[in-house]
Amino acid sequence: MKKISILGSTGSIGIQTLDVCRNLKNIKIEALTANSNIDLLEKQVMEFNPKLVSVMDKAKAEELSERLSKTAASNVKVLYGMEGLIEAATIKSAETIVVSVVGNIGIRPTYEAIRCRKEIALATKEVLVSGGSLITNEAIENGVRILPVDSEHSAIFQSLQGNSMNSIRRIILTASGGPFRGMKRKDLFNVTAKDALKHPNWDMGAKITIDSATMMNKGLEVIEAKWLFNVDVNKIDVVVHPQSILHSAVEYNDGAVIGQMGVPDMKVPISYALTYPNRAANNFEKLDLTKIGTLTFEEPDAETFECLSLAYRAIETGGTMPAVLNAANETAVAEFLNGRIGFMDIPNIIKETMNAYTVKHNYSIDELLQADEWGRSFARTIIK
Repeated sequence: MKKISILGSTGSIGIQTLDVCRNLKNIKIEALTANSNIDLLEKQVMEFNPKLVSVMDKAKAEELSERLSKTAASNVKVLYGMEGLIEAATIKSAETIVVSVVGNIGIRPTYEAIRCRKEIALATKEVLVSGGSLITNEAIENGVRILPVDSEHSAIFQSLQGNSMNSIRRIILTASGGPFRGMKRKDLFNVTAKDALKHPNWDMGAKITIDSATMMNKGLEVIEAKWLFNVDVNKIDVVVHPQSILHSAVEYNDGAVIGQMGVPDMKVPISYALTYPNRAANNFEKLDLTKIGTLTFEEPDAETFECLSLAYRAIETGGTMPAVLNAANETAVAEFLNGRIGFMDIPNIIKETMNAYTVKHNYSIDELLQADEWGRSFARTIIK
């Protein structure tokens, strides 16, 4: 029986992780956390009976505690804030921590979980985007595995099995192209959040869907891949693949390209992360290539979707610059979703924030989080 904790259980990945746990049957949920959706969290608690739950807001935690006190789950410990998130990430009884919170808030609990030698099933790409060297060095020092949950990084991870890292020619990250594939800059100035949230293939949360529309999501995945697989960024290429069937691939120095295909669904990569190095049978939707028919591939339009270029620039600069890139992006995306800025303002705000920042190359976790806060503050100043 594997015991796990899920950070972000009411989000898209968290919900699918619980679906996977229902299928696997040999998983025990020790802790669950959510941002604010206590209605769904309460239902999850009643089904999975964790020892501990946490939400970000104190008032929500008190309301949830009051609700649970009248049920069979009255003994569940209810916490709140970053302290609660960290306690869920470091709970003694859990072996694996599924990190599926949105954004940089996942950095500190992941770092603390690694220090407690917990295996990490990582869906929150911002943890490695911002904390790259810090997180991976801590994992190496503590002998901790970081298993990717993103479909693209899981595909790369699966394609690497049984092969030498020294024989990699390049990593091929596939991108759907999002809802605006094929459009040019002039077409994008008046698009709305409603337009940007219409992803053609994937059902994801709002923030990651907007990142897909700007192609920042793929840029963040380039940075994450650099740290997950310890490869130079010049060996990571992005290819637009509208069907989202080939989730990513690895090209080896003999010319062989090994990739992983499947339907656009996160359950298989989640299941693989929870059962690695084994594979578990399931009743999830299976890929039928005869129904797919044709797979196509295109070069990304980095001029129109400038966020992809900005991500490459950030990781090539190194140090705390990716944290600032991510902080500015999170701030700009939130403002776009709230209707306060336009779609094409997003890359401009990120670029201006990066241009104003003096990078720090040797940093602690506190300095990393300071860089994150600086990026948010500066981006907010531009927006005002």
